[in-house]
Amino acid sequence: MSNKIKAGIIGGAGYTGGEMLRILINHPNVEIAFVNSTSNAGNLISDVHADLIGDTDLRFVGDIPQDIDVLFLCVGHGDAKKFLDANQINENIKIIDLSQDFRLSQNSKFKIQNLDREFVYGLPELNKGKIASANNIANPGCFATCIQLGLLPLAAKGLIKNEVHINATTGSTGAGQSLASTSHFSWRNNNLSVYKAFEHQHLNEIGESLLQAAKASTSGGGLEGAVLNFIPQRGDFTRGILAAMYLESDLTLEEAQAIYEDYYNTHPFTHVSRKNIDLKQVVNTNKALVHVEKHGNKLFIISIIDNLLKGASGQAVQNMNLMFGLEETAGLRLKAVGF
Repeated sequence: MSNKIKAGIIGGAGYTGGEMLRILINHPNVEIAFVNSTSNAGNLISDVHADLIGDTDLRFVGDIPQDIDVLFLCVGHGDAKKFLDANQINENIKIIDLSQDFRLSQNSKFKIQNLDREFVYGLPELNKGKIASANNIANPGCFATCIQLGLLPLAAKGLIKNEVHINATTGSTGAGQSLASTSHFSWRNNNLSVYKAFEHQHLNEIGESLLQAAKASTSGGGLEGAVLNFIPQRGDFTRGILAAMYLESDLTLEEAQAIYEDYYNTHPFTHVSRKNIDLKQVVNTNKALVHVEKHGNKLFIISIIDNLLKGASGQAVQNMNLMFGLEETAGLRLKAVGF
């Protein structure tokens, strides 16, 4: 076991912590050193994540051992900064944060015990080279991942020059495990609702990533004239995100397909489908599927991911693989349910 990466998980009792455990328990190159949960310290992990009975005898701990190589922060927004302020973390430990605390460039630098830590935005389809040499990763948001994967190939060609209309629906696990009025079964079941229309917090990181890709394009331009009109919805299902987007475009369908297929050619988890796509193709996997169509002068894009995997814990492990020089797909060859 000594040659394996030693991983610690903070916030192991929630949805993303549970997904992290399910992946790392079966990862060929990782040993789970500890799983922290202040509310469950001493309890068996399988008492909280009942599907892991027989897979692990680990118990949650309340302390933070330092003999690890990588620390996953599976905590709520705002709690990552609080945790890092309150706890001593050895400077040689790599940090992968799943909250939104360090995603924006203005928040990417953070002082931990008087040492400056800089967080790299962890979308491999945009920053694979930077991730491979990074010590700290800000894992992207779930909506942000899905929408960015639908738009990055166009941004990288400088082809987003006007309004983009986005309607995206997420499963109930996107709201986290704590109960709220909109997460109770009796409210969510057989229901559909819009929330944070035009104002969702993921818009800022989406804008930064698209601008980064546009500035690196051969045109060297920005996103002048581009506006993202984002309507998020709460769906009546457990997991997954489907984003449907359209914008005006002079591209032919064949040109658009070629741009997308070329962009994702070297990315093992994002695939361009020439057939229409549905959520069951990606749920319980780290895959993202993208489909493009042309309707008159409109380019229509569908992008789908599992919000807990490619939108959270799976992408975090993908980032870990890149940071430690492992095969990018290690431990992430997961099968969709299908039916």
